[in-house]
Amino acid sequence: METQKWIDSGYNFIIEFGPKVIGAILIWIIGSWVIKMIVKGASKAMNKGDYDESLKKFLLNLINWILKILLIIVVLGTMGVETTSFAAIIAAAGLAIGLALQGSLGNFAGGVLIMIFKPIKIGDLIEAQGEIGVVKEIEIFTTKLIGLSNKEIIIPNGSLSNGNIVNYTTQGTRRVDLVFGVSYDADIKQTKDVFSKVLAAHPLILKDPAPTIALSELADSSINFVVRPWCKTEDYWTVYFEITENVKEALDAAGIEIPYPHQVEIHKEG
Repeated sequence: METQKWIDSGYNFIIEFGPKVIGAILIWIIGSWVIKMIVKGASKAMNKGDYDESLKKFLLNLINWILKILLIIVVLGTMGVETTSFAAIIAAAGLAIGLALQGSLGNFAGGVLIMIFKPIKIGDLIEAQGEIGVVKEIEIFTTKLIGLSNKEIIIPNGSLSNGNIVNYTTQGTRRVDLVFGVSYDADIKQTKDVFSKVLAAHPLILKDPAPTIALSELADSSINFVVRPWCKTEDYWTVYFEITENVKEALDAAGIEIPYPHQVEIHKEG
C-alpha cells in the first residue's frame, strides 16, 4: 500500500512537472545556442570594427552574462518558479551597484568612446588633463601614458574622453617654436642668415614645410626673432635642444651679441 502511494505520487509529479522540466531543458539548450550565435556574431562585428582586444573580450563577456541571466530567469519561469521577486532583486542590486560604481561606469563609458572614435591610439604623443606623454595602454577604465621623464601617468577614461586632447602624433610632424633675442646693435639681415644656416645644416629639420624666421618683437633690451622649424614628431626634443645650442654658438661666432640674461621662450601651438 505504501509502495503504491509512492508510485502514485511519483506519477503525479511527473505528470505535473515533467512537461515543465522538459520545456525548461529545451529552452536552456536552444537559448544557450542562440546566445552562442549572438556572441559569435558580436565578435565578428567587433573584428570588422577593429576593436581593441581588451575591450572586445570585456564586452563579449558582458553580453554573454547578461543574456545567460535573462535565460535563467526564463527557465525558472517555465518551471513555475515565481520570477517577479527575483527580477526585482536583480534590478535593485543592479541599481545599488550602479550608484556605488558611478565613477567607474563613467570611466568605462569613456573607454568605450575612446575605442570607438579613436581620438588616440597606442604610441601617440598626447597632451590631456594637464599631462603630456606617449600612450602606453588603453584599458577599460584608465589610459596609461609614459611621461617625458619616463614616469607612468594614469588618467581615468571618463576625464580623458570629456576633456580636451591634443594629439601631436596624428599629423606626423611638429613645429618647434623658439624665440631668440639679440642686441639692438645687431644687423637684422645678418642675424636671419645665421638662423637660416643653422636650420639648413640640421639633418632632422624638414624642408617642407619651410621654417619661419621673422622679427617678432622690439623688446626693452633686445630685438626678438621667432625661429620655427618643422620636424617629425619623434624628433621634436632633439631638434629643440640642438637648435637652441647651435644658434647660441653660431651667434657667438658671428659676433652677434645676445643680451644677458636671455631666456628662450616656448610658445604653445595654437
